[in-house]
Amino acid sequence: MFHSDVYAKRRKRLKQDVGSGLILFLGHGQSPINYLDNPYPFRQDSSFLYFWGLDHPKLAAVIDTEENKEVVFGNNLTSEERVWAGPKTPLKEKCRRIGVKETLSLDQLEGIITKALHKNRKIHFLPQCRAENVLKVMRLLGIDPAAVQDRVSTILTKAVVAQRSVKSEAEIEEIEAALDITYEMQTLPMKMSKPGMFEREAVGAMIDIAYCVGSRLSFPIIFSTRGEIIHNPSHGGLMKTGDMVINDSGAESPLHYATDITRTFPVSEKFTKKQKDIYEIVLHAQEKAIETISPGIEFRKIHLLACQHLVSGLKALNLMKGDIELAIRAGAHALFFPTGLGHMMGLDVHDMENLGEDYVGYTDTIQRNHQFGLNNLRLAKTLETGFVLTVEPGLYFIPELIDQWKVENKFVDYINYQNVEAYKDFGGIRIEDDILVMESGARVLGKPIPKSIEEVEAFSSQ
Repeated sequence: MFHSDVYAKRRKRLKQDVGSGLILFLGHGQSPINYLDNPYPFRQDSSFLYFWGLDHPKLAAVIDTEENKEVVFGNNLTSEERVWAGPKTPLKEKCRRIGVKETLSLDQLEGIITKALHKNRKIHFLPQCRAENVLKVMRLLGIDPAAVQDRVSTILTKAVVAQRSVKSEAEIEEIEAALDITYEMQTLPMKMSKPGMFEREAVGAMIDIAYCVGSRLSFPIIFSTRGEIIHNPSHGGLMKTGDMVINDSGAESPLHYATDITRTFPVSEKFTKKQKDIYEIVLHAQEKAIETISPGIEFRKIHLLACQHLVSGLKALNLMKGDIELAIRAGAHALFFPTGLGHMMGLDVHDMENLGEDYVGYTDTIQRNHQFGLNNLRLAKTLETGFVLTVEPGLYFIPELIDQWKVENKFVDYINYQNVEAYKDFGGIRIEDDILVMESGARVLGKPIPKSIEEVEAFSSQ
């Protein structure tokens, strides 16, 4: 964990930003796969990690903003539990390392909350992504489960988003430590993937890379020759001559900071002419987007700039036509790029998404556009120094969507459907890097992962 001062300063600022009432944090419990004693690998709630740094289940914490108190609630192992789990550091000692003096047993939490409610004090809590914690909030506050989301504290949510959005140097070091692992997860498959192999063989090697250094995946690996399926969970495909593979993967640092990198490479060592043409369009759009990043610029404008470069490239191939600006304004480009350009990243790969994209990626004045394509933009607001985000343009040829739009005569002034037909078996290409917003512009985090056609083909030929 970080030094105790880091957590103490975070909680102090949060206390000042919220101003009054009690701030309630619920840590995660174990989630059973098929029975209680067979759980999924434990992952702590990210906001609990950020403010309290404690990485084990069955914890809660309260900040009393008016009495200036901080309490962690949890139980030490019983003698019987120690038989199965071995000796563990006492909770009080763990809390000393994060600058918290007071600990209470977990069953005392209800009494503290009930006492505050009787005094009509405000109980602030964040959105809960796990059903178990929704039920805990229900029981503690005496409200209907359906009303829990309506009672979420907006002031607390905005305060947490404001803090977690700006990364410190120590947090950047964590992300770059995870990127060292991700580099290997990206480059090994380029070298080992050959015609006749199954996708799962490369995925198994990638998982080995992360687990052998004590890491874990930041999200389930997307590794597929079906690149047009943007978040394809399957790894059962057989890689064939002429295929391209999208490898969208990431690892976690020791303190659970995430990475998210995508590369697209040819199974047969060399891209075809058609693949090179599309790849160069995507790469150019990504490079121009990264060049544009700086504090004070709305990320939605950078997204639209990337769209301009994508459409310009598709026009040059005679797949689109007409005025570029009008095509984008109409949403015609979303046939090929129905996603957003990027998202925030940190302790979550889609950082703080459980707190609500409208808080993380938008503001009261920068609202979500509900046009198809733009509605999938997770980040639109003005960038600030210290933000870490992804930049991941792509071009996808989705047969079902192409057929549907063609039948509906959608955007016929901008899309050359006759020429697009020849790309229905193309798949898709995505290129993604993790970016730090700096005062002077942007820095691509981590050591360079092969990205140009020449670099990718060189690695694929090893």
